[in-house]
Amino acid sequence: MPPKKDTRFSAEELDAAFKAHHEAIAEVAKTRDWDRWADLYTEDVDYIEHAMGTMKGREQVRTWINKTMHAFPGSHMTGYPSLWHVVDPTTARVICEVDNPMRDPGDGSIITATNITILTYAGDGLWSRAEDVYNPLLFGQAAMKWCKKAAELGTIDEPAQQWMDTVGKMFDRG
Repeated sequence: MPPKKDTRFSAEELDAAFKAHHEAIAEVAKTRDWDRWADLYTEDVDYIEHAMGTMKGREQVRTWINKTMHAFPGSHMTGYPSLWHVVDPTTARVICEVDNPMRDPGDGSIITATNITILTYAGDGLWSRAEDVYNPLLFGQAAMKWCKKAAELGTIDEPAQQWMDTVGKMFDRG
């Protein structure tokens, strides 16, 4: 049996790969080109999303991300900056906290929720595994807060209003 290929990367390599990943995501936040985002992962990626389950392969991830980010509340998020990150060369992983701010509802409010993302690097700028760890209740409450504020200000759009009147009811704290 041939020896197992060593897939470890140095901390510097992981940090550089994450920096490039972060820059690509900043560009996607502007262009809304979610296909470009999906292309950051290997063809056989395992993507664990705590509210949606595990997706297998880039094309399944591509379908999910396009559906998710073209619908409220994803469609109203303006960026995905990493607040901090750490690299672990022994596992080829980068762990980061991602902010998910929503667009201004009309009064300068910043409404956001964060998640932890664990990425496993495969080399060549691609990630073979990703896991988003977050509390769906907090994301729903942030989206509902945004809807209520936009409704008060008269800036709510139809997708947000529809979400608020249906799914959003689960997150209404009064």
